Amino acid sequence: MNTSTTQMRILMADDHPATLAQTARLIGEQHEVVGTVTNGLDLLEAAARLNPDLIVLDISMPGLDGLEAARRLKKSGCRSRMVFLTVHEDPDYAAEALALGADAYVVKSRVASDLTTAISAALAGRKFVSPSVPLVPAEETKKQTYP
Repeated sequence: MNTSTTQMRILMADDHPATLAQTARLIGEQHEVVGTVTNGLDLLEAAARLNPDLIVLDISMPGLDGLEAARRLKKSGCRSRMVFLTVHEDPDYAAEALALGADAYVVKSRVASDLTTAISAALAGRKFVSPSVPLVPAEETKKQTYP
């Protein structure tokens, strides 16, 4: 994985071509977008073939959703950093993504303000979650009891 230079190799996965194009332009200002795919199955193949430094992926994709794709990528030994870019502001989705090893979780409504920050944080080994996503600290989750 190439983390010694400023420009990183990024693979993107989203089922909306307009979102892919817009996001690729934004990311392409600082990094190299090495590929774009529109579903989770193609993401698995492209990640193995391209070995990107970072993967930006959506949750809701046909064939194989982003969460399952991330699970399979990690299980296969993929070392790429992962940033979820999604419409879901649900803290359960964010918690699951982070539990699967995601480095960042960005909601699409905040792409302009959060995505480049999230990518920088992920590449530096730090976690990032869009401020609009309410997260319950792990310690608090453990204290909660459910009927």
